[in-house]
Amino acid sequence: MLTGVPPRSPKDTFITVYGRKPVLEALTDPRLIVDKIITADNARGGSLSAILAAARDRGVPVRQASAHRVKVLAGNGHHDQGVLADVVAPKMRPLPEYLEQLAQLPGDTPCALLVLDAVTNPGNVGMVLRTATAAGIDGVLLPRRGVPAIDPLVIKASAGVAFRAPVLRAATAAEGCAQLRAAGIRVLGLAGGAGAGQRDRWAVRGGARRAGRHGGHPDARRGGVAERGQRGRGGLLRAAPPPGGLTAANSAT
Repeated sequence: MLTGVPPRSPKDTFITVYGRKPVLEALTDPRLIVDKIITADNARGGSLSAILAAARDRGVPVRQASAHRVKVLAGNGHHDQGVLADVVAPKMRPLPEYLEQLAQLPGDTPCALLVLDAVTNPGNVGMVLRTATAAGIDGVLLPRRGVPAIDPLVIKASAGVAFRAPVLRAATAAEGCAQLRAAGIRVLGLAGGAGAGQRDRWAVRGGARRAGRHGGHPDARRGGVAERGQRGRGGLLRAAPPPGGLTAANSAT
């Protein structure tokens, strides 16, 4: 059993939505729980009034901060439009917290996980979250570095599914995979140059895939199966970049 799970960060609890239209859409969606609204102290305009009215109707607290602080919190200095919302993501959690809960279940309980690594197109991230959630994947490991944050572009591409996707957080994909192996979860991998037979062999029930960008993944040097754990429930398939001729959109397929 894992112990010593650190306290959860707000970044592992909320999805921060910025921009006036996305914030208003979040406030008017009854399926979403908005924790708070933060507006820049110099923000003005009719659209802001609509946001404040919607927040008042739903009982969502509104806070003010400097324009610079809003940009920092939004993580985007060009499109925040002086307002952001923290939306509760009920299935998002740090990877150690997920593994701690998994350890409480019988040892033969299956799990299917997906790791995103260096998928830099927000549209692809959104489509992956949408597809994985629809497919019943237990968790999508979305590292804080190397993959876009869940922002309005990701949310739009996911058709709003990103808010309820089973997102797992770790600093990097490598750190997340190390934690999975330490928890006894099999980690499997394919190199980009592996033949179709090897790819099909590991695309099995109970496994999962690591989707990444093209070229340069260190596992690709090994050829074929890159890493293989010895034991554990289910598994995690770490897929290196696809062979040449494929576009980044294949990450979302």
